[in-house]
Amino acid sequence: MQTIYTPATLCFFSILTMNSLFGQSEEFNYDESKVPTYELPDPLLSDKGEPVTTASQWENKRRREVLERFRSEVYGRQPKNVPDILSVEFDRSDDALDGKAIRRQVRLHLQRQGEPPAMELLIYQPRQSTGPIPVFVGLNFQGNHTIHSDPAIRITENWTSGNTATDASRGMNAHRWQLEKVIGRGFAIATVYYGDIDPDFDDGWKNGFHQFFPMEDPVKPDAWGSIATWAWGLSRVLDFFEKDDAIDHQRVALLGHSRLGKTALWAGAEDERFSIIISNNSGCGGAALSRRRFGETVQQINKSFPHWFCDNFNKYNDNEQTLPVDQHLLIALIAPRPVYIASATDDRWADPHGEFLSGKKAESVYSLYGKQGLGVVSQPPPDTPVGNWIGYHLRTGKHDVTEYDWEQYLRFAETHFGSK
Repeated sequence: MQTIYTPATLCFFSILTMNSLFGQSEEFNYDESKVPTYELPDPLLSDKGEPVTTASQWENKRRREVLERFRSEVYGRQPKNVPDILSVEFDRSDDALDGKAIRRQVRLHLQRQGEPPAMELLIYQPRQSTGPIPVFVGLNFQGNHTIHSDPAIRITENWTSGNTATDASRGMNAHRWQLEKVIGRGFAIATVYYGDIDPDFDDGWKNGFHQFFPMEDPVKPDAWGSIATWAWGLSRVLDFFEKDDAIDHQRVALLGHSRLGKTALWAGAEDERFSIIISNNSGCGGAALSRRRFGETVQQINKSFPHWFCDNFNKYNDNEQTLPVDQHLLIALIAPRPVYIASATDDRWADPHGEFLSGKKAESVYSLYGKQGLGVVSQPPPDTPVGNWIGYHLRTGKHDVTEYDWEQYLRFAETHFGSK
């Protein structure tokens, strides 16, 4: 039997072997007293030192230059030409989840006569709802069939870097999706396997949707990495929602966990059509401030996962202070839309305090729109959600998505979308 290394396993292995990869000079810091002194770029001060005092100035100047900096130095550039998406619904049941939901499975192709590659979009929507339905959407790590035990979900073929999935993996990550809870609260839920968009290994831009966008030789240092590619794929899902009568494309909450939390934040920055953005334990390159050098650092993430970011990001290995941006500015790019940041007490690798500080430091941009951010001065104790247009909680437990997390996200969405 072929050994299957899941993303979670690979992450665990990378932590175990990190000391050998970086030697004695690169140690993990989990001590707040050893966080270096740092200065963050001011969200309300342009690159030329000009103050930003209005929402219009933010949108028309400062936001654009911050977005450009993230494209050129961190995530890379998505292609400018967006292709048409051809959708084929290959499965539908009006009696899913014991009659509570409608299940739909839709294959999304670039419009090239239905040829591969394609994304397979799995949708569950409340059966009794009338009119367009608000939706939670996110990518999954190990195949659509792993989010629920429903035997009708098609098993993902290209599973975990080419390994073959089996029926035994059905529902293995169901606790991360809470389908019945979400459907019961009046929301649809939709997901795509992230490997359908781009495989999670350094393949030289040869697989997934990269193959339709030939790279220049030599590859430019700001060419899009996998995070930007996964984010681009999420925008194509939103293109489909705009044409689908069942989904309310103006009430789309984008959720991501871990590396897919990084992806959700970047997708929300690039595509302002996403209505709510939720980052669950996203850490370095996601919600956590890079300059803190707490837990995972820029150097560590670039060495372990060189395909996630653009090559320019390597300039900031062990050199975070020279970054023209930091992750509070990523949160600020989502303003004035609601954004939620979640941490876990046992997930020090993701720097929970640094994740909180990013939300806190983004408040000045939300204030330009007259919107309150976190509403607290300091990081709250565990299991004490806070926030208004910027939400935050520190959950007791490990790096995961739990029922507790979902309860906070549902409440947040109900506040900003309205209850069913």
